[in-house]
Amino acid sequence: MGEKQKTISKEVSLTDIGLHTGQKVNLTFCPAQENFGIKFQRIDLEDHPIIEANVDYVSEVQRGTTLTKNGNSVSTIEHSLAALTGLGIDNCLIKIDAQEVPIMDGSSTPFVNILKEAGIKEQDSEKDYLIIKEPIKFSIEDQGIELIALPDDHFSVKSMIDYDSPVLGQQHASMENIQDFEDEIASSRTFCFLHELEFLAQNNLIKGGDLSNAIVVVDKVIEKERLNQIAQLLGKPTVEVTSKGILDNIELRHENEAARHKLLDIVGDLTLVGKPIKGKIIATKPGHGPNTEFAKLIKKRSKEMETKFDVSKTVLDVEGIKKILPHRPPMLMVDRIIELSPDKVVGVKNVSVNEDLFRGHFPDQPIFPGVLQVEAMAQVGGVLVLSQFEDPENYLTYFMKIDKVKFRKMVVPGDQIVFEISYLTPYRRGVAHMAGKAYVNGTLVTEAEMMAKIDKVK
Repeated sequence: MGEKQKTISKEVSLTDIGLHTGQKVNLTFCPAQENFGIKFQRIDLEDHPIIEANVDYVSEVQRGTTLTKNGNSVSTIEHSLAALTGLGIDNCLIKIDAQEVPIMDGSSTPFVNILKEAGIKEQDSEKDYLIIKEPIKFSIEDQGIELIALPDDHFSVKSMIDYDSPVLGQQHASMENIQDFEDEIASSRTFCFLHELEFLAQNNLIKGGDLSNAIVVVDKVIEKERLNQIAQLLGKPTVEVTSKGILDNIELRHENEAARHKLLDIVGDLTLVGKPIKGKIIATKPGHGPNTEFAKLIKKRSKEMETKFDVSKTVLDVEGIKKILPHRPPMLMVDRIIELSPDKVVGVKNVSVNEDLFRGHFPDQPIFPGVLQVEAMAQVGGVLVLSQFEDPENYLTYFMKIDKVKFRKMVVPGDQIVFEISYLTPYRRGVAHMAGKAYVNGTLVTEAEMMAKIDKVK
């Protein structure tokens, strides 16, 4: 038996202010049913819109991660999401009465504590992991940014930061297992450099900023007069720079707290792929922008891996197909069958520039027609149906209905189309109701539902 999904046992709430808005925020974590996932709900807005924790909705990554759906946003979400992932919680509704998640102490610990107070409840359904099956890499070479995901049987993260700062230097942090999150990572607080803090304060961008919820790095010598100005700007009587090069507002919880917090952000941002990850993450100079782009890439590659077929196999070659289907060139649109079972078939069509149709469709921009993609899909479906008969050559299949056809991407010469066809309902009384999907390089290009009648003609 695999691991079970988890939610919380009861609703729990906390209240604080938003770091950037300064607005008082009430946030409530609520239990959710199996396969619900993690979703935010803006209860202060009309109709209480839902915003899924989905990387496709990322709209802003400056100083935090923001999601926007249908014009409704929720921001600074990463610390709360990291807490949920760190505790292995799969399903949770987060109700919030303002746009920004409360900053608390700048770490995930307050969220971890309140979630543990709620109690963590195991559910009946098994966890649906996103399994890294091959290396995935995202990089911005001119900035030295690189994030890599490698296959592994559990989730781990290694992070390195380097701000070319004499105070921070080059820092490393690691989390060997998600079970280490609470003790090793959750308490690490957000940080910024003094010049960033001054800019944000002067431009009214940290209305909820408080020197108790951030580590402020000072990497240059500061005159006493300027320190007094900074104290006034931040609404503090005085501030001093410690021997470690940070303002004296707080004590470091870890020598490498900055690197640990960046690792915390990675955990939160990668929650947006929508599934717990099994894989090893190695990050150099991470940030919300690179993290979320990496999450998009992981999600995309995961879909490709889910639809990846072994095209080196051959169950039926073209001669075998001709023993089942009545079609012949130029209307035979299937080159090989690579999988065949009573319920599903996978076939391959190689699109060649030498096909006569490209002389007219179109001479200067050859595109494989969508109607022929559907025809090829139907022929692969015909193999599925007719292969169950001992004498398939005595039967013909006729279209009765084509429904829900979507062409998502152009198919051009040189592409190899992989068609996956399965029954929507059991085959009975000479009628086959099937769903088909077509992929090129793992990307869905066409999909349709088809109904066909099978008649004996000989």
